[in-house]
Amino acid sequence: MHRRAVHRLRLVATLGATLLTLIAPALGTSLGASLGAQERTPGVIIDLPAIERLAEDGPTVRAQGVLTAPNLSALLTAGFPARLRFRVELWAEGRLVDALQRAATWDVVVRRLGGDERYEVTQLVGAQRVALGSYRALTDAATAAERPVQVPLRAPADGRSHYFVATVEVEALSVTDLDEVNRWLRGELEPALRGDRAAAPALGRGVRTLATRLLGGDRRRYEARSRSFRASSRTTVSP
Repeated sequence: MHRRAVHRLRLVATLGATLLTLIAPALGTSLGASLGAQERTPGVIIDLPAIERLAEDGPTVRAQGVLTAPNLSALLTAGFPARLRFRVELWAEGRLVDALQRAATWDVVVRRLGGDERYEVTQLVGAQRVALGSYRALTDAATAAERPVQVPLRAPADGRSHYFVATVEVEALSVTDLDEVNRWLRGELEPALRGDRAAAPALGRGVRTLATRLLGGDRRRYEARSRSFRASSRTTVSP
């Protein structure tokens, strides 16, 4: 029993040392880059089209400062891909209950290319992939990922009041179930620590999972709602 407890302590110590080696350089590198972005409150912004265009054009939606928060920028710098999941909904106001009319969704993935020391930004709309470029600076990659997108949702000119709700979920992509780390600590890491190459990926996934949790970068959600409006030939915006 004593030998088993000592072995488990060695496993925890090895995991902690590996984790520190992985994230320490990223913390120092990303801190300076993130200080200049702290003035921008992270969130999602909805811009309505001109009043006379509300029945013709959809809103413009953009994220702001969601990738440059210190914790998430540290994860990106350390090689964790990040996903921004956008969802925009058109709602109609009702007397008792509002009704969802339509919705549009898309993803943006940001990942660091280890060999080139660059960040690749890709937009995913259904099965379609759109390359948004690769950048040496994380701040430039964040600007590309958070760029404004005109959403193809138009409110009908039916006399009802409508509004848009936009959300963006930001997630560091890794193994997200912390229970897996607990299972590895109970013994599944042992082959990896003995040098078994087949088990080495388990160690890497465990370290990445634990790093994600410790840095608080697993998932964050931001939401915004537009003002109410009526789309018609003479569109008005509700106060």
